Amino acid sequence: MSEANPNVLRKSLALRDGMMPGFAFGLPPTYESTRRMDEQKMAKNFEILILNQISQAGLKRLPSERYAVGKDIAAPDAILVRSADMHKMDIPASVKAIGRAGAGTNNIPVKAMSGRGVPVFNAPGANANAVKELVIAGMLLAARNLTGAMRFVAALDPNDAEMEKKVEDGKKNFAGYELSGHTLGVIGLGKIGCLVADAAIKLGMNVMGYDPEITVDAAWSLPAQVRKANSVTEVLKNANFISLHVPLVDATRKMMNAQALEHVKPGAVLLNFSREGVADEAAVLAALEAKKLGGYVCDFPSPRVNNHPQVIALPHLGASTREAEDNCAAMVADQVREYLEHGNVQNAVNFPNTVMPREAGFRIAIVNANVPNMVGQISTAMAKANLNIHNMMNKSRGDIAYTLVDVDSAVPQTVIDSIAGIEGVLAVRYLPA
Repeated sequence: MSEANPNVLRKSLALRDGMMPGFAFGLPPTYESTRRMDEQKMAKNFEILILNQISQAGLKRLPSERYAVGKDIAAPDAILVRSADMHKMDIPASVKAIGRAGAGTNNIPVKAMSGRGVPVFNAPGANANAVKELVIAGMLLAARNLTGAMRFVAALDPNDAEMEKKVEDGKKNFAGYELSGHTLGVIGLGKIGCLVADAAIKLGMNVMGYDPEITVDAAWSLPAQVRKANSVTEVLKNANFISLHVPLVDATRKMMNAQALEHVKPGAVLLNFSREGVADEAAVLAALEAKKLGGYVCDFPSPRVNNHPQVIALPHLGASTREAEDNCAAMVADQVREYLEHGNVQNAVNFPNTVMPREAGFRIAIVNANVPNMVGQISTAMAKANLNIHNMMNKSRGDIAYTLVDVDSAVPQTVIDSIAGIEGVLAVRYLPA
């Protein structure tokens, strides 16, 4: 294969005695099998498999002269997915990247992909405005008893001469309260949490927020009026509304449990537009029955909560707007394209952010286990071939390390093979401009 075409090299660590901890490695493809797959795709530079209906706003960002996109691609370079469950899927050995057109990646075997040197991209914040608006709607639904009021009106007979009188008599049963002057507690101050906080302040609410791992970007975008809480308990004790905006990880699973809900301000409304698992349904229902909670608004219907008089359950509407679907698809398509063509990584849940502008025509991208002396071994392999390193960037995240190297001249296949042979290297790609 000529040097002008990308090569993908995978090394198997599963059969080695010194396998790096933290990965459940499978058996990656051999170099020869991967090279044959690449040679078969020379007509198009890249092939993309889509598992769900992906917005055209995203697919249009993959130019047809370079990308073949479809639902029946046998050896794709990347996969774009929304909600399809990939855990039982036989993911082809050719796959170099996976893009999730949304925020959560629970439907993707991220750990297994890390062991193969495959980044999993998502689109954090792309649906943030849609979720923010739904949270505000949820607070209004609860505060003004709107669902009960609508059910009451829907049950009236339009042919009843007494309908108007029944409306006037019945409306007193649905009197609510205004959001202004009440306190909203936001747990999780990422993009969505910050937007919710800002919207609530503009509605006249007091806002307190808690996030022990708030990012610099989020801190800059957080309104100054938000009062900082020092714990989840402090939020629960002081807020009339509690809105959850955290990922579902071990630390947040069932964080709204019986012990936590003991601290809730009586009559408070809990809103969960985050992930179903962050709230313990049994504990929430018990808190409603005990009058600790005044209401529960969520985006996750279930047999337990459906038709409960104090529960408003919506059918997974968080990101269900045309704008959010377009934004997510465009964002993840751009990220996957940038990785395939230039090796740059942004918003991968299992790789470090690594963005290096091209300063030379020849680039190598290396994924490896995060162990000592990797950069030294990579540099040595290039020095032995008299390659001049123009620029280099090395980043790590947990068990994964990622290196981009720009050199001033074409890279011989022997160098690619040499780097691929280093103990702990998971994948190598040659990306000439």
